[in-house]
Amino acid sequence: MTTLGLYRPGHSVLHRLPAGVKLGALVLALVALAALVRTPRDLIPATVAVLAGFAVARIPPRVVLAQLRPVFWMLAFIAAFQIVFTGWRRALVVCGVLLLSVAIAALVSLTTRVLDMVDALHRILGPLRRFGVDPDRVGLVLAMTIRCIPLLAGLVAQVTEARRARGLSFSVRALAVPVVIGALRTADAMGEALAARGVDD
Repeated sequence: MTTLGLYRPGHSVLHRLPAGVKLGALVLALVALAALVRTPRDLIPATVAVLAGFAVARIPPRVVLAQLRPVFWMLAFIAAFQIVFTGWRRALVVCGVLLLSVAIAALVSLTTRVLDMVDALHRILGPLRRFGVDPDRVGLVLAMTIRCIPLLAGLVAQVTEARRARGLSFSVRALAVPVVIGALRTADAMGEALAARGVDD
């Protein structure tokens, strides 16, 4: 079972920060990573800062690894592509930025309740209601997105473990097909549940 995207109770400074502040800091951090990290050396201070955030939040290393493990296989493909076409330095920067982005997002989700994030987004988008934006619907989409992260990661882990138990070699197609089918079935079940509650167009 994956813990990706699940709230971990605590009393750290990060846990006590308002959800809106953490969401704003998340956006700024992702923009800063994309804009400022240009060389492998730039990854060092960024990595230290992210690890410091997990330390302040008192998140155990095993939980941090659980957050990052589901994206390792994807980063492997990206790294191979980047090495072939742009070189190892660019591959390191691209994969490092992606990994740190996932880590920062995981840090926010681990220290913030989903309902708090939804409420914060609802307040932020409230003034846009006059322009046709529905904060309630946007909040629902955010909650579903956060909930689907661990579901999708769990599907990947289940398929990988099943193939490993059968002694089958790694195959992109053999991994992707059951994951996509499982994701579609989950989406269909969620759609039926929402329709039954009247949350449909």
